[in-house]
Order: sequence, then structure tokens, then C-alpha cells
Amino acid sequence: MTDIVFVFEVHQPHRLRRNLFWEGKVFRRQTKEELFNYYFDNEVDKEIFKRAARKCYFPSNQIILDTIDRHKHSKKQAKFSFSLSGVFLEQCEMFDKDLLESFRQLAASGRVEFLNQTYYHSIASLYPEKEEFIAQAQLHKQTVTDLLGYTPTVFENTELLYNNTIAKTVEDMGYRGIYTEGVEKILGEKSPNYIYTPKGSKKIRVLLRNYKLTDDVGFRFSARWWPEWPLTADKYAGWLATTKGEVINIFPDYETFGEHHWPETGIHSFLQHLPDYILKYDHLQMVTPSEVIDKHASAGEVDVPESQGTVSWADIQRDQSGWLGNVMQWAYYTTLRRLEPLIKEADDNEFMRLWRDFQTSDHLYYMFTAGGGPGEVHSYFSPYESPMDAFVAAQTLINDFEARLRLSILTANEPFLFHTGNGKEFYTGVSAWSLKGFLKALKIVEPEALEFHVGNGDFESWARHSLKDLTLATSIKALKTEKGAKLRKALIDAVKKRFVTQSKEVTDATKLT
Repeated sequence: MTDIVFVFEVHQPHRLRRNLFWEGKVFRRQTKEELFNYYFDNEVDKEIFKRAARKCYFPSNQIILDTIDRHKHSKKQAKFSFSLSGVFLEQCEMFDKDLLESFRQLAASGRVEFLNQTYYHSIASLYPEKEEFIAQAQLHKQTVTDLLGYTPTVFENTELLYNNTIAKTVEDMGYRGIYTEGVEKILGEKSPNYIYTPKGSKKIRVLLRNYKLTDDVGFRFSARWWPEWPLTADKYAGWLATTKGEVINIFPDYETFGEHHWPETGIHSFLQHLPDYILKYDHLQMVTPSEVIDKHASAGEVDVPESQGTVSWADIQRDQSGWLGNVMQWAYYTTLRRLEPLIKEADDNEFMRLWRDFQTSDHLYYMFTAGGGPGEVHSYFSPYESPMDAFVAAQTLINDFEARLRLSILTANEPFLFHTGNGKEFYTGVSAWSLKGFLKALKIVEPEALEFHVGNGDFESWARHSLKDLTLATSIKALKTEKGAKLRKALIDAVKKRFVTQSKEVTDATKLT
């Protein structure tokens, strides 16, 4: 028996406003609550979402619900899977709650599995530290559980980005399986139609997208130049029936069904009739990813070292170059990464949300500069005239955001690293990039470290030269005789006073007129 798994990727980003730089509207006075609509184009998002919902999401969901119902009493049932990004679910709540209810109906059918991914459909898995990746995965899992009543156990990283380190991180989070691209450069002579174990992991299993059979639908369905056009449901089911292996994973964008291929091409009829033709074959059945993991043993090991090339489903190269392949993408990525410690010190939900929306992989994808077929694909999805336009828009807005963030938390020129003394200096692991972060650190650092830095004049020097706050430097200098708990309290009081005063000065200088 060969298992057929259909997984649909569903994602819509919050798109950046494209022309603020050219219109001279950056660095405008805005309240923090106004920043989301200042940076992101809610009107365009709504227009695209409504169009996709009308042409793809609603009709395709109904076809799948009808198909599940049609086969619910059969020996072999129709089953499907979805990976919905968190920002897509946000847009369901913002623009059409009836669509969200439609996905709830799919979840309630008991024949649909929902996968986990990063909430913001980001490339956080490529960051050297994995805390942000883990946080976004956990946020997505909770959101799917809350909105759909389903708790995912299988992971699909953004655009199937994958390496051994990502797989081990996902395993440590407790997931049973992870998807990636069934590309020859990681499989060698192995077939993508089995499940495998990642090198360095033990329990988690790798499920591989059969990209050739997927792309026959996703890219070539309406291509009249294709020798196999027109592609019918019975023809495609026949291809699946003659494909060797234990499991065949078909994993396209959901927008394939009505948006990328318009309803006039017959794509909805194809989706409607394909399960019927598949289930006519005695040796084919439709299952979910979790059922595959329950049923099949690992066929071996897959080794994808992080240092030698992450894989994805993007472009001909099928690596990370779709998002980190040129200097513009790296510049934007570097800015994102530079903001992480500042965001953590800000401890502000609205700033955190904005920073994470800036991380959505689409912003980097639009900056892709290679030509040929991959360039045409990137251009098809991009709302910009060119990759350079995408970079100017994104980099301008994230620079605007960085300036506001730095002002809000009173960022220093260099971070302060807390050490202990006792004859030898040891880094405590605590650092502060801003006055707000410094205040938080003073509450948790050991008294010995505070005494050490006050005695050495380190705090005074940092306040004077990095924060450029002579008043605070003078206040700290006067505390050299204090010790222990009294020193901590005196430092906190001095810093808190300056933070309140300077924050008010910043607010007064930037408030709306």
C-alpha cells in the first residue's frame, strides 16, 4: 500500500508600505499604537486576501469538505493536511472570520491535520541562536490550538528550510516529524518516497516533499507548452499509482487552486475529482503526516550539515539563497538581527510584534536578484517593480523602526557587560544595551558584581561615554562607598530617576502636534 499525503501551504504576509521613502513620509511623528498601520499596508493586504479567499480559499475548502463527507463511510477515506502561517490566521480574523470558521470545520472533520511552523513565516531558524525560532514556533502552536482546536505534532519550517541543526531543535521541542524538500543533493540515490531520520537526531522523522509531482500541479497545470497538458485527475492519479515508494508527499501552495491557476483552467475540478481517482486504486490510500510516522519505519539517515548548505523548496538551487543570496538581503537580515537584544530589553509587546512582522520571509524574498526562471517566480509574487525597490522600502522602514526603538529604551553606543571581581574577572552572562536594560540588569546581578564595577568606575564611565549622560555618571560616582543591598537600591533609584526623566524628554520631543 502506498500512502498519498496532501499538504497545503497557506500564507499571506503583512506587506510593507512601498512608497514612504519616495514620498518623504519616513520618520514622521507617530504614536506607538499607530506604527503598525504606518509600516504595513492594511488596504493592500485586505484586497489581496479577499481576492484569494474568493478565488481559492472558500471554494477549495468547500471542495475538500465535500470530498471528506463523500468518503467518510468508505473503507478508504479522504484526508488532507494544512500548514497555516500565524499572520495568515491574523488576516482571517481581521478580514473574514467566515474563512476561519471554514478551517475550523476542516479541523472538526477529524480527517485534516494541521502542521506547526513559525508564526511569522520567518527565517528565524537560520539565526545563530535559536531562541527566537523556538518562541515563534511556540506562539504558532498556541494560536493553532486556540483558533482551530488542534495541537500540531509535525513541523513545517518556513519554505521547508532545513538542516541537521534545525531538525534537532525541532526534535527538542517535542515534534514527531519535520518536512523538507526531497532534493537529490541531500538524498543521493535515495528516494523521497520514504521517511528518514536526521543525522544527530533519534526520535524525529523527516518527511520529504516530492517536488517533481508537486510542481506538475503547482507550476505546470495550466502551462499549454507542457507536453502533458492538459493535466487531468485520472492522469495524475495514474502517475501516483506507478510511483514507487511507501509515501508520496504532495505539498503545493494552497493558492495553486484558484489564484495561481485561475478557476477557468479547471483547477477546482481537478481538486474535486483527484481523491476519487486515487482511492479507486487498491494500493493507494490518503493519509496524514502523523499517520505516516506511526506506520513506517525510518529508511535510513539524511545528513544536511548546517555549515555546508541548508536546503529549501525555493528556486533551482533549493537552498537559502532565495532570502540570503545578495548584499541587499544580508543588509536587511543584519539589521533584523542587530535589533534582537534591543527588542528584548524593551520588553514591549507592540515593539516585539512589529519586529517580528519585519522578519516575515517575504520581505527578503522580494529582494532576490537572480534572473531566469527563479527570477520570474520571485517577480510574480512581488508587489515591487524591482528587487532594489523592495530593498529601499524594507530597509527604510526598518531603519525608521530602529530609530524609534533606540529612542524609547535610551540605547547606549556600546553594551555594558557585567563581570564579577574576586581577584579574577568572570563575565556573568548579563549585558545591557540600553538604560532600560541596565535598570533591569541591576535587579538581578550579584552584589559583588555591582561593588566591583562601582569601585572600578565602570558604571560611571559607561554612563558618561556610552550613554552620554553626565548627570547619571555623577550620581553613580557618588555611590562608591555603598555596599551590598544598599548599593543595589541606590543604583536602581538613580537609574530609574534618569530613565523616567529622559523618557519624558523623548516623549515631549516626539509627541504629535
